[in-house]
Amino acid sequence: MATKKKDKQERHHAEAEAPQAGDGPAPKMKTKQYEREMRVLHGELVAMQEWVKATGAKICIVFEGRDTAGKGGTIKRITERVSPRVFRVVALPAPTEREKSQMYIQRYIERFPAGGEVVIFDRSWYNRAGVEPVMGFCTPADTERFLELVPGVEKAMCDNGILLLKYWLEVSPGEQTRRLESRIHDPRKIWKLSDMDLKSYSRWYDYSRARDAMFAATDTAWAPWYVAHTDDKKRGRLNIISHLLSQVPYKPLAHRDITLPKRQRPGGYTEPALPLRYIPTPF
Repeated sequence: MATKKKDKQERHHAEAEAPQAGDGPAPKMKTKQYEREMRVLHGELVAMQEWVKATGAKICIVFEGRDTAGKGGTIKRITERVSPRVFRVVALPAPTEREKSQMYIQRYIERFPAGGEVVIFDRSWYNRAGVEPVMGFCTPADTERFLELVPGVEKAMCDNGILLLKYWLEVSPGEQTRRLESRIHDPRKIWKLSDMDLKSYSRWYDYSRARDAMFAATDTAWAPWYVAHTDDKKRGRLNIISHLLSQVPYKPLAHRDITLPKRQRPGGYTEPALPLRYIPTPF
């Protein structure tokens, strides 16, 4: 069973990395197929969770990428069927004045995983290599110093037993425009459209240069970057989760024969006539 699971994950990974055949991208994945594949991957994520709990493993997953590339949606699909006591999502706000006076990475270090935890960073210390220099929140010297130091920090993380996985989500200019316009016109999504998104939208190539410099400095043997194209969100999420699973040496869950115990007899219990407030039932 473990061999079949590994083969399937490797096949998924190979398909994700292979160039698309023909003149254009593959057609958008249908929802029915997407949910069928996601159901299988969710089961494997639960198996991974149980392995993490049993072994005391420490896993840290970093999600970076273009605005609208789908970081939040991917993280939501990863975590929706697992325990929040094991999978913890960290999405830090702008630093406080006190945090600004600290060593830059200090506020991230205290959120690194302990044994038996998976910590997912929805943006991370790599703000110093991306949004901060592009938007003028730090100096070029600050970014250069960060890029010099962070490989050593990540080496220390890995030497301490943390499995560090770094994902960059990439979206095309046209698809980014479509998604931002969708946020403008959809009242369910307007909260996702920040002033920062609007300011950064025009700086596509500044972000490209910052990304390239980040890759050149921090794509290391112990903590490489993995790039996922997410113009098709469904395919992107499946590819990312499949790859994530392939990087963790967990074992599949052993099947357990479980029988529910008999429920106790009422022993004279009756429902009391309490003045309870039931919610309306319009549906």
